[in-house]
Amino acid sequence: MRIAIVDDIAKERKLLADRLQQQLSRRGVHEDLSEFENGETFLAAARERPFTVVFLDIYMDGANGIETARELRKFDSDALLIFTTTSTDHALEGFQVRAMHYLVKPYHEKEISALIDEILSRIPDSGKYIDVKVNGSNVQIPFRNIIYAEHFSHMIHIHTTGGKELVTRQSFEAFTTSLKMDSRFYSCSRGVVINLQHAVDFDGTMFVLDQGTQISVSRKLVKNARQTFMDFLFQRGHLS
Repeated sequence: MRIAIVDDIAKERKLLADRLQQQLSRRGVHEDLSEFENGETFLAAARERPFTVVFLDIYMDGANGIETARELRKFDSDALLIFTTTSTDHALEGFQVRAMHYLVKPYHEKEISALIDEILSRIPDSGKYIDVKVNGSNVQIPFRNIIYAEHFSHMIHIHTTGGKELVTRQSFEAFTTSLKMDSRFYSCSRGVVINLQHAVDFDGTMFVLDQGTQISVSRKLVKNARQTFMDFLFQRGHLS
């Protein structure tokens, strides 16, 4: 995820950058973060390579945030635009450039956390990954590549796209901590988690995955599993 922070005050840029990096790290999300002290240098960089998310201060020397946003929208209609400001007086102008949110200074941790969740919900694949140790080496597995994982004999067997199986030793609870924060993943029982992106059917007792594996669901979770799968399919259809 490419992130731009545009603010003419270095201290403000660093404060926001630190908080964003902390929140994204907790969620296992890669970030490529760049800081800019004015709108002109930001626009030059954005023309070279687009940013996923832009945090743009409204009150800056030179071109202000609104003017910079208007220029950005001439060649980039997709970037998620968040104004950082001490006031929401420019709400109408923000609407005109399709601003996603106003982040009012001073920043509060809860608001940034909620904003990150909203950003991630709008990006189909935001670069999330899980870091596991396999045969003594750290391996980063993108969430999208995980089909399902199962825990037995003190080991977790991670089945990924391409028919690969990776084995790591850790508790199931620790392994699923970051996965639980992503709506793609569903725990079918105490030791099995699946990626709903790879589920093609739920027959009432088990999920059928796209590579043919059938995963049984704990009896007490059957009703919840059906509803979760329906909600996921609806949400995926709504976003596509």
